Amino acid sequence: MTEPAVLKAALGRYAGTRKLLEGEIPSGLLRLAFEAVSPISRAFAPMVREGRFDVSEMAIATFLMARACDKPLVLLPVVLVERAQEAAMLCRRDGPIQGPADLAGAHVAVRAYSQTTGMWLRGSLSESFGVKADAQRWTTFEDAHVAEYRDPPWVTRAGPGQDLLGMLRAGEADAAIFGNDLPDAPDLRPVFPDPQAAGAAFRARHGFLPLNHLVVVRRDVAESSPGLVVELLRMLGESGAAVRSREALRPAIALAIDYCAEQGLLARRFTPEEAWDGLPPGIA
Repeated sequence: MTEPAVLKAALGRYAGTRKLLEGEIPSGLLRLAFEAVSPISRAFAPMVREGRFDVSEMAIATFLMARACDKPLVLLPVVLVERAQEAAMLCRRDGPIQGPADLAGAHVAVRAYSQTTGMWLRGSLSESFGVKADAQRWTTFEDAHVAEYRDPPWVTRAGPGQDLLGMLRAGEADAAIFGNDLPDAPDLRPVFPDPQAAGAAFRARHGFLPLNHLVVVRRDVAESSPGLVVELLRMLGESGAAVRSREALRPAIALAIDYCAEQGLLARRFTPEEAWDGLPPGIA
């Protein structure tokens, strides 16, 4: 009896991956050897820079930047995280920012300029309020996951000892983007007065929630073992992950590419169809 192939994997724990992570999805073809990475975002740079895993979760902004640099990664039509982003941008309760339009020319702090939450928020601010990223001042704390990328001129690096929350509270930043880990801070409030309504307006306008994390495989894996990629999709679907079609994801991928290009995140522009380059035949 042939032993199943083993692929090294890095995936976060969600409702849609729990069964997979706990070995509850049987397969005679494939076994996933999971490497514990917490938070899962720490897997993105090693995957992009050195192909450390065969299969990895990845933020959509990171993947699009990697695709623009021709990194040997193949995107799978599997959504692990999607959400409205507006609640992630905070300002001081007693500060000068009363709403999104006040961010024109403002100073904003974020973990990394390439962070996916920041990408979606900057795109929405530009689209709905005319607030352009290159007309703001941005402070970051980390490099992009794609090693070749350099922040644009309107972005500076935080100094020694500075941190996101401290900068905001000290008035050194007018607003800050916290991603999924929001501080429990009564002295802060969302920049969007009603984040839920703003998120619903985005969805009504575009027809989807912003994508955060999808799944990628190394290109050599997809090329040498396309059947394993098909089996991986089956296992993810059985686990409860959102396995979709390329056509269903096209509007979100296209808008993410537009936003990334406008914000200076891409080394070159490409089409939504090119985002799926290398996906084995037969995967819709």
